[in-house]
Amino acid sequence: MTPKNPLQLAIFDCDGTLVDSQNAIITAMNLTCDSYNLDRIPRDSIRRIVGLPLEIAMEHLFSTQPSRFHYEMAETYRHHFRTMRENDAVEEPLFPGTLEALDDLESQGWLLGVATGKAMRGLIPTLQTHNLENKFTTLQTACRARGKPDPEMVENALDETGVDAKNAVVIGDTTYDILMACNANVKSIGVAWGYHTPKELKEAGAALVINTYDELTEAINTIMKDE
Repeated sequence: MTPKNPLQLAIFDCDGTLVDSQNAIITAMNLTCDSYNLDRIPRDSIRRIVGLPLEIAMEHLFSTQPSRFHYEMAETYRHHFRTMRENDAVEEPLFPGTLEALDDLESQGWLLGVATGKAMRGLIPTLQTHNLENKFTTLQTACRARGKPDPEMVENALDETGVDAKNAVVIGDTTYDILMACNANVKSIGVAWGYHTPKELKEAGAALVINTYDELTEAINTIMKDE
């Protein structure tokens, strides 16, 4: 697949799309609950909010608590996650085929980007773990723009790279990723190995849902062929 326009951009979500971070996220959330003597949140409930800005995620999980508590808990979560990372207790392995898919797209002239609910200080160490910090042309985080499903991170990525919306695609595992893409008038591809189901991704507006990274190049070629 050779891009018709050298300025084409593939924007990836991070957690649940590039890396499998669920165990680290759930552990940090459990420690946060313990800090406030609260009952631990069910694993499935935590999985549902991955991808949202952390304060919004806390609002979903602790809806009966006042807003100031959500912000406080978000900071407590960040503290626990940083401490875990400092103690080498964070495991965020790449999903199978991630590197090969990125290399394949890059070799064909695609620019690569990330749009994530992580803060930049959380994203950079994750990328550095896998020597990916220089792989992406644009990094968009919820600490520097409105979080998903708002389109601002995608819009900022397009502005930074000079790519037209019609020549971009978002790849993500949650409905928040897909809705962000839709709100930015950008095509999207869902991945089936993350936090939301293929059915949910399709209903949110994903053009296609892939089961492995081996399918990504063909999927992008399929949805971009009319551009």
